[in-house]
Amino acid sequence: MTSVMVDDQAKALDFYTRVLGFAVKRDIPMGAARWLTVVAADEPNGTELLLEPMGGLAEAPGFQAALYKAGVPATAFGVDDIDAEYKRMKALGVALSGPPSKPDVGPSTVVLNDTCGNYIQLFQS
Repeated sequence: MTSVMVDDQAKALDFYTRVLGFAVKRDIPMGAARWLTVVAADEPNGTELLLEPMGGLAEAPGFQAALYKAGVPATAFGVDDIDAEYKRMKALGVALSGPPSKPDVGPSTVVLNDTCGNYIQLFQS
């Protein structure tokens, strides 16, 4: 399991499932927040991504804002076809950093805004 801090769990759930294609694994009410995890739709027993609410840690919003301001992605996800994902997300209106970079060495990458306070990097090895 890994996590990404989100400023709104409902908005994050919509984005991570509808746009990024994850599937809900766990959705357990915990007072004002939820234990909310998603997994790759084709790997239901794979690594869970916890959509972590920031309410429990006073420093979390500042940390998230600092990463965002610096343009640093909160996490990265591998994709099979970065060009196809870029076109699909662009058609959905996702805010992207531009077309995928294609360096001579290393993976092709593109960065998107997850609408929940984070930049997320997609990469294709």
